[in-house]
Amino acid sequence: MDDRDRGDGARASALPSVYSVGASDPREELVDRSDMSPEDIAQIDQLMAALAGLRAAEQRVTDASLRFMQLGQTDMRALHFLIVCENTGVLATPGAIAQSLGISSASTTKLLDRLQRAGHIRRAPHPSDRRALVVTIDPATRASAMRTVGAQQARRVHAARRLSPAEREVVIRFLEDMTRELSLDGVDWARED
Repeated sequence: MDDRDRGDGARASALPSVYSVGASDPREELVDRSDMSPEDIAQIDQLMAALAGLRAAEQRVTDASLRFMQLGQTDMRALHFLIVCENTGVLATPGAIAQSLGISSASTTKLLDRLQRAGHIRRAPHPSDRRALVVTIDPATRASAMRTVGAQQARRVHAARRLSPAEREVVIRFLEDMTRELSLDGVDWARED
């Protein structure tokens, strides 16, 4: 959105940024900024806004892919897992799918039934374990997913390629550090009871 009138009488530039640490925490209750320069704070605000932009772009791609494929998010994750298994020569069993998606075996059965009814997957006997099944993605579904959603998601690699190896190391370290900082391990209010 630019500085043009948004229709509600407000100007976009007049709105406070929700990614500004100063606007979100003016009394420094959450983040001690006493050792940070105004330039540092402005750059961190810019970084947080850029992360929010990335999350929003990823959500738009996810939403569009779900609409295009007419599937739910777990269904799409299962198909992605099946593509990766096929690419790496790993036999995908219902148990492996459940483990990859972090869902129960009952939920996996319902998921596979739904995907099979829609013609997206095939189930066959395991070649060496007669008690197990192997799940594969239908070739037409694979081709469609690769041509559309996969191609769009793969564009992220272009941004990573434009970084030098040293820059990639900094980004990796930053993202891993931020992931650790956001961990809910030991956070009482976030526990599922």
